[in-house]
Amino acid sequence: MPDRPVRVLIVDDHAMVADGIRALLESYEDIEVVGLFRDGQEAIDNCGALGPDVILLDLNMPRLNGLQATEILRERYPDIAVLILSMHDAPEYVATAMRHGAAGYCLKDQPTEEIRRAIDVVCAGGRYLCPGAEEALEPSQDGTEPLTSREQTILLLLAQGQSNKAVAHKLDISVRTVETHRKNLKRKLGISTTAGLTRYAMEHGVLQGTGLNG
Repeated sequence: MPDRPVRVLIVDDHAMVADGIRALLESYEDIEVVGLFRDGQEAIDNCGALGPDVILLDLNMPRLNGLQATEILRERYPDIAVLILSMHDAPEYVATAMRHGAAGYCLKDQPTEEIRRAIDVVCAGGRYLCPGAEEALEPSQDGTEPLTSREQTILLLLAQGQSNKAVAHKLDISVRTVETHRKNLKRKLGISTTAGLTRYAMEHGVLQGTGLNG
């Protein structure tokens, strides 16, 4: 946790809900709400200037939804934790959000103290799931953690022998972001070398464009 107040950005197209959450969070002296936006694109456009520690993000929004925004935000700002704040408690919503890179999933109707705890957990680098959501995160059939769609793409490019710089240029992202994805791939798959990633891709049909649909 930082010594200064935790900087929180709220992104929700429901004005009444967003304003209510803002008022609740501002009652804590060690939380600073740095902005409030109505869709994911606004959050992405302003995130760099505002410098939040945690982004509270709704799933259903115009222009750019929460899942799309989460993947882009995690890619561009890997040090910022994305906490999904949703009204949907179905396991598939939780699992999909976490696969896209969210650090946590919190329900809007949870008590303020629980939302606050979720912010603290993800800000400290942990993973938060709303009560009853653990079963949504079942491992894949081979016991590995599911890969995001971006990780699948990068795994394919790396398995084809492309360098971090080449992958970064092809996907229009930074080399640092590619390195972060490579590290996450090795961690999730329990593989320590690039050759191992290539072998995994071949064995699971990634090089033929099949497999790894999780």
